[in-house]
Amino acid sequence: MKQSTDPLLRMSSQGDDVAEQSSNTVAAPTSSSSTETDPTSGTTVTIGATVPTGFEHTAAEEVKEKIGVDAQISKDRGRIYFPITTDKLSQVHLLRSVDNLFVVVAEYDHYQFKESKEETLSELQELASKLPWTNALEVWRLNRTLKKKKGHRKVGNTTKAKSNTEASDVAAAAEVVQHELPEETSAADGDAKAERTPDSETCQQDLDENAPGAKLIKFRVTCNRAGDKHSFSSNEAARDFGGAVQEFFQWKADMTKFDIEVLLNIHNEEVVIGIALTEESLHRRNISHFGPTTLRSTLCYGMLRLCKPQASDIILDPMCGTGAIPLEGAIEFSESFYIAGDNNDMAVNRTVNNICHIQKRRADKGSPSGLPIDTVQWDLSNLPIRTSSVDIIITDMPFGKRMGSRKKNWDLYPSCLREMARVCRPDSGKAVLLTQDKKCFAKAISRMGGLWRKLHTVWVNVGGLHAGVYLLKRTTAVFGQTPEDVHESRGRGDSQMKERDDN
Repeated sequence: MKQSTDPLLRMSSQGDDVAEQSSNTVAAPTSSSSTETDPTSGTTVTIGATVPTGFEHTAAEEVKEKIGVDAQISKDRGRIYFPITTDKLSQVHLLRSVDNLFVVVAEYDHYQFKESKEETLSELQELASKLPWTNALEVWRLNRTLKKKKGHRKVGNTTKAKSNTEASDVAAAAEVVQHELPEETSAADGDAKAERTPDSETCQQDLDENAPGAKLIKFRVTCNRAGDKHSFSSNEAARDFGGAVQEFFQWKADMTKFDIEVLLNIHNEEVVIGIALTEESLHRRNISHFGPTTLRSTLCYGMLRLCKPQASDIILDPMCGTGAIPLEGAIEFSESFYIAGDNNDMAVNRTVNNICHIQKRRADKGSPSGLPIDTVQWDLSNLPIRTSSVDIIITDMPFGKRMGSRKKNWDLYPSCLREMARVCRPDSGKAVLLTQDKKCFAKAISRMGGLWRKLHTVWVNVGGLHAGVYLLKRTTAVFGQTPEDVHESRGRGDSQMKERDDN
């Protein structure tokens, strides 16, 4: 088949034709972004977003609240899909609960994979030329223009330092990327890693606009696969599908300095083909000084929404680490006041540096730089806070892996829960606590039954670890009058408690 010299023009001329073609071996896509309307005038397309696993409903609520559309939660944990008109594309990038964004080319709910690996891979190759690419590529181009207007990237700054976790995402010799995901692992985490690598976006666009001839577009294919009934690997699917995409568009495969990232997401029988709209995960928005256990800002946002902060609430993070939770709260729920503290001086310094970084960034943009947040170094079992003065406690407790130990948690957790109950307002107070040490936490909560009542648990994936976000309600019991805290009070003396309250 003779191809046009300009890839995007060739795409436009062929897209509507291939959209009407159907494969004999796969079901029709449940949704596609193929229409004849110019996307800049408000074409409706489907956007996919990866979110922290367990907080899919939270992300769907935010989409409904801020975009005004209903989001569909994927069968594969950690993804949602929602329709938008392209004039709202810039608003999508302002969502606080999503990690990565992509525009859906086509979606198949029940893709019938062949038993033979060779036949399946051959079908994937044929599928590449039959997809409705037109609108997805137009949205990609519009998205790139929006980012350039906002100064998202500086010309010439096409590489960034990568963390240890990101370094493993890029292999120098490969032309395509694969993420083999076990059944119980969130595909969203795979997406987050796959889409972090920066491209030479602005430089490439400048070259495209100024060059006398059309410059060849560079691309890569990322396959995220979950399920144990496939005859092929993620690498094989990405390789063969990517080869067909390259042949169809005459693009050049480049794994690191690509212009377009094509996503092939496979979860059991669900197949979604998309084009990435983010170069790096949106969860990296607040933190400049990272610690050993820094939480993703998107996960922090989900935890904050779970406790529903109200105006004038006093919100406490007694183990703030790098300050990810109170920083996200101070930015998004700014009518509350946040107290961030830790017993580690290095953690407190990181929190202060992160606050200063956000303040400087806001000042540079001409926005008010003040944040409703304060930072303290303290002993978390003896907080310098008045009894019954805090509305919400929200923190990431030590898992006993990178920080602390499982053995220490058996003493730490009951002590923390008791002190949290002291400073939290009876009846109206709440706590949102994240931990992977579920057995120890369950035992500690059972010992604190007179002070805390568990309302809800959200199971999340934190760096591959299955953890729980626990929503607790402070009981009406007055601290100092329940069996749970009387014993502790005798141990340290009433005079010490009175002195601390006076302070």
